[in-house]
Amino acid sequence: MEERIQKALGREAVIRRPPNLDFGDYSVFVGPEQAESTAQAIRNELGESALKVEVAGKGFVNITLSREAVALAIAEASAQGANWGEGNTNKGQRVLIEYTDPNPFKEMHVGHLMSNAIGEAIARLIEYTGAEVKRANYQGDVGPHVAKAIYARLFPSNIDNGAPWGVAYKMGNDLYESDQSHRKAIDEINKKIYDKSDPGINKLYEAGRRESLAQFEIIYEKLGMEPRKRSGNERFFDYYFFESATAPLGLELVRSHPQVFTLSDGAIVYRGEDEGLHTRVFITSQGLPTYETKELGLAKLKADTWDFDTSITITANEQKAYFQVVLAALRKVLPETAQKIQHVTHGMMRFTEGKMSSRKGNVITALTFLQDLLDVAKERANKSRAGEPDKLAMQVALAAAKYQILKQASGKDIIFDRERALNLEGDSGPYLQYALTRARSVLEKARSTKHETPNKIPEVPYLLERLMLHFPEVVARAARERAPNLLVNYLTELASEWNSFYAQERIIGGDYEAYKLRLARAFVQTMTNGLTLLGIPAPEKM
Repeated sequence: MEERIQKALGREAVIRRPPNLDFGDYSVFVGPEQAESTAQAIRNELGESALKVEVAGKGFVNITLSREAVALAIAEASAQGANWGEGNTNKGQRVLIEYTDPNPFKEMHVGHLMSNAIGEAIARLIEYTGAEVKRANYQGDVGPHVAKAIYARLFPSNIDNGAPWGVAYKMGNDLYESDQSHRKAIDEINKKIYDKSDPGINKLYEAGRRESLAQFEIIYEKLGMEPRKRSGNERFFDYYFFESATAPLGLELVRSHPQVFTLSDGAIVYRGEDEGLHTRVFITSQGLPTYETKELGLAKLKADTWDFDTSITITANEQKAYFQVVLAALRKVLPETAQKIQHVTHGMMRFTEGKMSSRKGNVITALTFLQDLLDVAKERANKSRAGEPDKLAMQVALAAAKYQILKQASGKDIIFDRERALNLEGDSGPYLQYALTRARSVLEKARSTKHETPNKIPEVPYLLERLMLHFPEVVARAARERAPNLLVNYLTELASEWNSFYAQERIIGGDYEAYKLRLARAFVQTMTNGLTLLGIPAPEKM
């Protein structure tokens, strides 16, 4: 329908669902001078599909679809299955999206879980609208954090050698901050990791890297990611990039562009003041690459690995200023690659303990966070009618976590409330799941009649069906704006409208039963497809 309206306009325009459906199903701003002529063009294009096309105040044109057009959209939603809502706005595009990015030798924390949820949802949305998408994971397998973990493991008096690498990192970090001699020793180990000059350190390094990455793969599976490969140790992303590979590429880029970078007190820096940015170090006075240099190398490695049209990177807000400097430098050393890069940021998840601090080791891990939700979800699942309470508990826990992450607009912080996140009464992932299973239950009870073709329909569309017909447009907009929160908000509104419909209408045995069952099937398909795009499980029963 949007395409037909665009055709009538003869140009690109922003078409929106009005805030109040009393104004119509679609609204477009064209300006007071063109409103009447545009309205007539839309009437001519839509014909009988439009019940009315009206000029509203201040240059808006409001469009209300005919009863038949709304009913046709519901029939399509019911019949198209997993394809309902698909689009072609990104057809032919090749999009690389980098997200999650946990560091070996440290535990995956809630910030990584946020990046994973946001990145996976954006990847699915862009894929669903026609693009070829490759998922990438960039991980820091070299750097001071690795040296700290290995230093702790080298001295049995410091730590139990069987303890996780994340614990070793925390101990090493404490030692680094406590004494100059420890700091000097850790800095020396850091150099040896880069030059691979010490066999003992090399052995520990390889073991820690391997064990860390294996643990991350287990977490990706728990989060519901689809394997990209059938076998192997690295299955859930198409590409795994590592700082150990990007560092030498970045060093070469920096050193080969002396006109871009400047020597300062033995270090090599990028001076960004003329562009409203800060000066940042790219190579330290010890000759080691910083994160900025590795990021330059990553951009080159990505471009060399796959010929993409767009490369999206998901990071926390804290990296925004750093990323701006990297992009400024990249425009001068790899201009063609730089213009293809997009940066999407997210805020922090805050708890009563305050902001997470990975640097000090005071971190809420992804597994601890999920387990806390899972424990409560299990108690409730054991009281439900579900045949597999453990499976349902994990589905509910993931829904609780991902919904709270994805409902926020880009860059916004989250104040996480566990009880609210698990609430079945609104503004939560489990609320969407419960609305879905309630509709499934209706269809289960009406199994003998659910495939009947309606021979009559209500004269006036239900609000539920008028809302449901917008699903493809919401998906397209969420993909275009890299904004999963738009889909979250839409599904929450849709679930609320379904619950109102369910409470007010007699579906089985009432008037228009066949049509109401078609509407229930359309709702189930819309909610299932929407949840799938968000990476939220769609349970059969609750």
